[in-house]
Amino acid sequence: MAMSTTNSLPFWWRSIGQRLTILLAGVAAVLAILSWWTVTTFAREAAEQTQDNVLVASATTIAEALRSEQGTILLELPYSAFAMLDAIGQDRVFYRVSAEGVTLTGYDDLAEPVNPVGRPGAATVRTMNYRDDTVRAVTVQRTVLAGQQPVPVLVTVAQTRTGVEAIGSELSQTAAGLSVALFVLAVGLGAVAAGNALKPLNSFAQAVSRRGPADLRPLRRQVPAELSPLLIALNRLMERLGQSIRRSEEFIAEAAHRVRTPLATVRVQAELALHTVEKEEEKQMLRRIIRAVDESSRSASQLLDHATVSFRADALAQDHVDLAELAARVSDGLAPTADMKDIAIILNCRGPADVRGDAILLESALRNVLDNSVKYSPAETDINVTLDRMDDKFWRLTVRDHGRGFSAPSLPDLTARFQRGTNVDQVVGSGLGLTIAKEVLDAHGGRIELTIPEDGAGACVSLILPAA
Repeated sequence: MAMSTTNSLPFWWRSIGQRLTILLAGVAAVLAILSWWTVTTFAREAAEQTQDNVLVASATTIAEALRSEQGTILLELPYSAFAMLDAIGQDRVFYRVSAEGVTLTGYDDLAEPVNPVGRPGAATVRTMNYRDDTVRAVTVQRTVLAGQQPVPVLVTVAQTRTGVEAIGSELSQTAAGLSVALFVLAVGLGAVAAGNALKPLNSFAQAVSRRGPADLRPLRRQVPAELSPLLIALNRLMERLGQSIRRSEEFIAEAAHRVRTPLATVRVQAELALHTVEKEEEKQMLRRIIRAVDESSRSASQLLDHATVSFRADALAQDHVDLAELAARVSDGLAPTADMKDIAIILNCRGPADVRGDAILLESALRNVLDNSVKYSPAETDINVTLDRMDDKFWRLTVRDHGRGFSAPSLPDLTARFQRGTNVDQVVGSGLGLTIAKEVLDAHGGRIELTIPEDGAGACVSLILPAA
């Protein structure tokens, strides 16, 4: 079995909201990593720069303490020079003061730069390995007069980097925590933003889903620019679909209208022939022809009624209709047919019972229901048409007969097109009467109810409509 494109996608990629959230989370992750890297880099550089500045200040302080007496260079190491280094950590400190390659004080094995910066106040800064440790070393040069001879003196101060690395690591961890917190916050805000951005699309979808299957009016909504092509395409699709349905209904109506006239002619000719033939076989054949013509004529009439419902339901009239007057009018119209079977249509309808709707469609609905009752009721029985108020919002018009009734298993399907009960043998019908009534009531915001009377005899059909 072929799998649809949607089902073949990962579950987290089937929703636009999930896609936006994941994409925003990806952007937030990149920004968080970039932020962590930037903060960590700047923090390490700042810590190193601070150490370099302290080393330069310490070396400069030592260099300024150099003096010459009787041609000898003397030095008293100032305490402040090393106190400054203690302020940035508990690292080990090394120093060397040398004149022309001879160590005056400090560590003899502390290497000096090959080409130190010779101008006054300038410092040479470098990182090197010393006694199995990585140290940061600063060398400052000062010229001291020893007698009458200027002597260049190099002052080198070095410090291990454990404190700087610890400061950098701590700042890196803090930056990582902040980046994670910002990432979580960004993902949450991204999810909220994605949901808010998709609200117009959800509202658009709800507007479409609330419509009935026959509502093909263009959607008139203010939508974002990104949804305008979808709105235009959907309206064009509904317009084409509406035109196709109208053409189909027009064809059905025209076909039904054209079929009824020749059928009536055929029936008249068959009845005339029935009165002239003498053989029973020929009479039975003509009766079968008349029955088939009646069935075809009835089907054509109901197809025309159904087409009329489809046409008028799209632009429903909003007339004031009195259900009591409507019931009386429809009953009078069917009285001649009922009289042929000695069926009495008993009205129990007291008006006014105002509803708003299309009088032609409401009359068609009641006529189809009442015609079914006449058709399926045995001779010399009664049909009761009752009008009552259900509550403050609805009127109920009930047609009760004493005919064949409904079978319980078939009740849910009887309002579908061309569906008939299981007990309608030898009775002409098309299976559209209750369908027409249901569609009319649906269009008016009402409903049809099919019930089996408590005594089990006959059928009960209720037309429920909202009060005006």
